Formats: sequence, structure tokens, C-alpha cells
Amino acid sequence: QLSQACLRGIQVYLRCPQVCPHLSQVYPGVPRCVSGVSLLCPQVMSHGYFQHGGVTFPGLLYSPRSLEAAREFPVEDDDVFNVTYQKSGTVWMLEILSLIRQDGDPRWCRSVPNWDRGPWLETLLGLRRARANARPRIISSHLPVHMFPKSFFGSKAKVIYTVRDPKDVLVSLFHFARIFRPYRDPGSLGDFMDKFLQGDVPFGSWFQHVRGWLQLRGRENFFWISYEELQQDLRGSVQRLCSFLCHPLSPAALDAVVTNASFAAMSHNPMSNFSLSPGFILDQNRGPFLRKGISGDWRNHLSPEQSRRFDLVYREQPPKKSSGVPKNGGDPKKNPPGTPKSGGDPQGNPKKGRDPPKNPSGFT
Repeated sequence: QLSQACLRGIQVYLRCPQVCPHLSQVYPGVPRCVSGVSLLCPQVMSHGYFQHGGVTFPGLLYSPRSLEAAREFPVEDDDVFNVTYQKSGTVWMLEILSLIRQDGDPRWCRSVPNWDRGPWLETLLGLRRARANARPRIISSHLPVHMFPKSFFGSKAKVIYTVRDPKDVLVSLFHFARIFRPYRDPGSLGDFMDKFLQGDVPFGSWFQHVRGWLQLRGRENFFWISYEELQQDLRGSVQRLCSFLCHPLSPAALDAVVTNASFAAMSHNPMSNFSLSPGFILDQNRGPFLRKGISGDWRNHLSPEQSRRFDLVYREQPPKKSSGVPKNGGDPKKNPPGTPKSGGDPQGNPKKGRDPPKNPSGFT
């Protein structure tokens, strides 16, 4: 049994970890209790979802207050937003952007945790960090477009949106939910797939998230790319990102970005692989945060019947009527929302002079 004072201390710690050194003065024994909760009462760390803006969030790391504060976040014209649906390459893109900013010098990536380099906007702690970081800022987010900061849509700030084969997203999210304590245990992959297809998971429907954001295609400050294209041509992808960011790199700096943004380099970097995350947030005894970093792993997990059912649901998705994007946020009639067939330039066109990736969605 946990005392009410101790539970209150845990809530304070989760919402504002930097006050931990002071908690023992207010809630004696809280740091010890916090470390013990993940071991003795893991269910305490994974209950309590709430709905906000029609989307599900885990209550331990997010709150209506943090989401409303993110909506009112004052965007600066030189901000760069790293936006994805979860498990779609967020950490990889953050590493690439961090290295581009430093002209390929890996020292920043090796000395500062990625959650400080590109904080997640929708958490109160990430919001505080984003406000405090030096400009130009890199800011990460999983928010759907209708919950994004309102001031972005009248700014020159840039969004880089990474999209990934949804079957691989499903499998990666299933494994992540097993180790990320704020999420509910996913159960079997089959049961979790049902919830995923219904959008009954944190951050809501993958289909709605992707369709909503891709309505911004055609805006000069919006760039989308696929996870699969990053894998097939990382060097070319970095070059196009640099062009979009107006941040040219020398050949040597470009080589350094590609080398230090590899899966092998990131998996051995404690500032990038989340090995520094506390045990009451990530249970890495059940698996690492950076698991494989490949495309097509869903074929090792989904049965042919499950794959066909996934395809059917994908094809039956209704057209997106409205995402809450301001009228100047792209023309859905000119750019029909849906899953891209390849990465593209800021206007959504494949790069000229080479073939686009072959069907990265994995659908027939």
C-alpha cells in the first residue's frame, strides 16, 4: 500500500523530475518509493489514459494542461519541428537534425540527451525545455496537426514530417508498449493490432495523423519524407534536408552526418539510445528502446491473414474531410491525403534524376 502523500510525490516527480532532489523534504522517502514502484507495482505506472481533442494520451506523462500549453506555444520563425506519428523515425530524424545543426560534429549528440536537444513539445517538461533552449531550436512532437501550436500556421517555422510503413509502425509500437511503463500492456499482437486499426492507442489513429499532416504538402515550410527513403538513400536524404533547411554542408560534414546518424552509432550512444531513461519509465529488461531500425520487420510478426486484414482496413479509410488545418495550410483537393508512395521534396514530388523507393508502404 502506498500512502497518499507518497502517491502525490510520485505524480509531482513524473510531471517535473528536476524537483526530485527536493521531494524528500516534502515527501519523505519518495525517491526510494518511486524507484520501487516500477519493480513492485508496475500497474501503477501504466494506468490512466485520458482523451483530449479526440485523441488518447497516457496521464502520467501528459495532461490537458500540457496539451493546451503546447497549442499556445509561441513559435519562432527559425524553429525546426521534427514531427512524426510515434515509432516512425522520430529519434533517427532528431539525430540527423542535431548533426546537421552542428555541421556533422557529433560532440553535441554525444554530450546532451536527445530529449534535451529536441524536446517533446506536448509534455510539460519538454515544453519548459523548448522555451529555454537556444535558438534556432529543434522541437519534436507526435501531435496531430489539429493540436499543433496555432502560431505555427502564420510563421516561417519549418516542419519535417517523417512517415513510415504502418505495418512496421504497428510492430514497433507493440514492442515499445511492452517496455514503456506509462502505456498499458499491449497484450497479444493480434489484440493490439485491432486497437491500432481502430485508433484506440496513445496519439490516436495513424491514418488520421498522416492524412492530417500531409494536407500541408505544398507549403514552403513543410517537408515530408519516408522512413524507407532514409534507409535507402540516407546521404541523398540528408542533402535534401539541408537544402530545405538552407543549411549547406561540405562533403566532409555530410559524410560525418551519415556516419554518426547510423543505427550502429546511435545504438551505442547513451545520449541517443535512451539507456539513461529511469527504470520507472522504460523497462529495458524486456528489450532495448532502439530495437532493429529496419523496414519490413512486420513480415516476421504478422500472419498472411493479419496482413490482408490490415490492407483491407487501410484501403477502406474514408477521405479526410477536415483536419483543423487553417485555410492557408495546403489544398487537400490538389494534394489528396493518404500514405505517400515515396519521400519527396517540400512540394511532395519525388526527387528528379533517380527512381523513388519501391512501394515503402508494403501494400500490394
